[in-house]
Amino acid sequence: MDTTAQPLSQLVSLLGSSLALYVADAGIWTYPGSEEIKFALAELVDDHHSLLERAGAILEERGVPVPRHPYPIRFTATHDLDLRVLLPRIVAGLESQVVELERTAAAGGDAEGLGLVREAITSTRSHLNDLQQVLARPRAAAG
Repeated sequence: MDTTAQPLSQLVSLLGSSLALYVADAGIWTYPGSEEIKFALAELVDDHHSLLERAGAILEERGVPVPRHPYPIRFTATHDLDLRVLLPRIVAGLESQVVELERTAAAGGDAEGLGLVREAITSTRSHLNDLQQVLARPRAAAG
């Protein structure tokens, strides 16, 4: 693989197979009163979809295949769980994403790819902070 495309390919792989995107795609249900969690996840997913689309477009312009990664099979065990129960797993996944994105940025690459990776780091940290705040609230106050 062209080393200039590596940061973008890693970005697509990391964000594209996340639990947060899986939850959105699968339509995981929640009890009434968890709107704060739904809205926070919707904002996260919208930002990550935007980053994925932009990274994919750049890769296609460069003639590099866009990575397509299925969701891990272990995610299928989440269908009977409420969003509030899934939130710690989503937060842990975002924490891991930030670490991997920082490694990707540190490895270097072209300015355009690294710029998008740095934007993904900033976005993911922001959403992570929001979700950690929701998680820190007592269950009754989270809705």
